[in-house]
Formats: sequence, C-alpha cells, structure tokens
Amino acid sequence: MPEITSPARMAHLERLIQFVARHAETAHFPTQRIREIELAVEEILVNIFSYAYPDTTGDVSLTCRVEDDLRLVLEISDTGTPFNILNVPAPNVAAGIYERQVGGLGVFFVKKMADEAHYRRDGDRNILMLIFGRHRHGAEGQEHAGGVQE
Repeated sequence: MPEITSPARMAHLERLIQFVARHAETAHFPTQRIREIELAVEEILVNIFSYAYPDTTGDVSLTCRVEDDLRLVLEISDTGTPFNILNVPAPNVAAGIYERQVGGLGVFFVKKMADEAHYRRDGDRNILMLIFGRHRHGAEGQEHAGGVQE
C-alpha cells in the first residue's frame, strides 16, 4: 500500500494532498469529487499540524489505496495527542453566526465528504480511516452503524 510520511508542518501540506489526489485521479474519480477529497484531507492535516503536537514536533503518515476502482481508502496516522475527531459534536448550522460555538465545522464537512470514517488508537498512534466513494454519500450518522470505531 503506498505510503508517505512527513513532518507534521504546514510546509508539507500541498505535497501530502497531492499524494492523495494522484490516487483518486488514477482511479478516474470525477474532478469535483477529487476536490472534495482534497478539502477533507486538508482539514484533517491542518488540525494535526495545529493541535497534535502542542509541546513537540512529530510526523504524519498517509496510506492510500483504491478498491475496485470505486473507493479510495485513506488512512491518516500520527503519534500526537489522542484525539478522535469523530466524537466532535456536529455544529448547529441552523444557529445564527453569533450564536454558534467556535470549532467543529471542519470536522462536520469531513464527515459530509467521506462515505465512511473510522478512528482507532493503536498504541501511541491516532489512526483515522476515511473512505471516499466515486460519488459522495456522507459518513454522518453512522456512529452506531459501524462507521466509528474506537
């Protein structure tokens, strides 16, 4: 399975996103779907870069595979602070801009863009698996249907 590991710093963001986009392009995903995947990957990586290593530096690893030319399976792992993004409550998007809680909107969009999302802590590693179908269906609401694993 192709893998890339990089220091968890913003300077490496574009290279990591391109790694994932190339796999989706190889599987002939539609351009719009590739852009959604790139946006989801960017959100996750920026969160890792910003919060996973508060007092130190660390790495992030991405593995990517295409199943049956229909699904892109992406695994993002780091050894940062334990954090299951799938436990972040959905924001109240119906609330006015000044009544909304700060944060959580990016995770909300990731759940909307991925068809499945799974999290596990394996030893000292956070491992987030995102599965993207050729067309978007969204992973929200699957926490009790096998979509979220801890």
